[in-house]
Amino acid sequence: MADHAQDRPDPLVPLSPGAAMAVITYRNYTTYKRFWKLFVTGFLEPVFYLFSIGIGVGQLIDSFQFNGQTIPYADFVAPGMLAASAFNGALMDSTYNVFFKLKYDKLYDQMLATPLTTADVARGEILWGQLRGASYSAAFLLVMLAMGMIHSWWAILALPAALLIGFAFSAVCMGLTTYMKSFQDFDKITLLQLPMFLFSATFFPITAFDGVTRWIVEATPLYRGVVLCRELTTGALSWASAVSVIYLVVMGVLGLILVRRRLDKLLLT
Repeated sequence: MADHAQDRPDPLVPLSPGAAMAVITYRNYTTYKRFWKLFVTGFLEPVFYLFSIGIGVGQLIDSFQFNGQTIPYADFVAPGMLAASAFNGALMDSTYNVFFKLKYDKLYDQMLATPLTTADVARGEILWGQLRGASYSAAFLLVMLAMGMIHSWWAILALPAALLIGFAFSAVCMGLTTYMKSFQDFDKITLLQLPMFLFSATFFPITAFDGVTRWIVEATPLYRGVVLCRELTTGALSWASAVSVIYLVVMGVLGLILVRRRLDKLLLT
């Protein structure tokens, strides 16, 4: 009996990072699968934008120039909505849901009573937000494929690009959420979300802006995601895609560091 007891794993031994993320992801999956309608509505929003603006307005525009290529207007808008899908999914899960778990459900306090650490919680929650955003993007990418809006084999990388966008926004949004005191603070999220969406060159080219305004737009994270997805789906690649990848990776890593430090301060002190 004693030998068998010694062979059992110690419940207090920390899990490996991969195992910890798997546990948290599975917990989120079993919880949210009952609310599948929320996932459907999150996917339908960019699809409605595509049909109303991309296709509707596209009837008034014969052709559109992008990186020297002539493409239909709807094909110009669709990759922007693809990036916006990843953005919306990651933001929704890493703000409202994280706030409720942190402030009201006290879920993270319960997690820390297990072998999980604050770093595990940060990675696991960011991964879930990333996957939620990517699920929207994957479905939207299929819509684009069915409608003939993909013009290059580079589009295979559009889904990894959506994962990268989800990672960047999940990490930063979760970090910012740890500073919120009440649900009224989410008005600030909307105040940033709407202008970023409208002025990310999703519906019109960046050349519509001049001077400082253009520089500001190009420095926003959603614009970097839009550029990356648009160049991949059209095959009109430039150095802007490399800049976008580096930008989003750095943004995600900094957000992850912020989340871990904030959780240490809120839950361990």
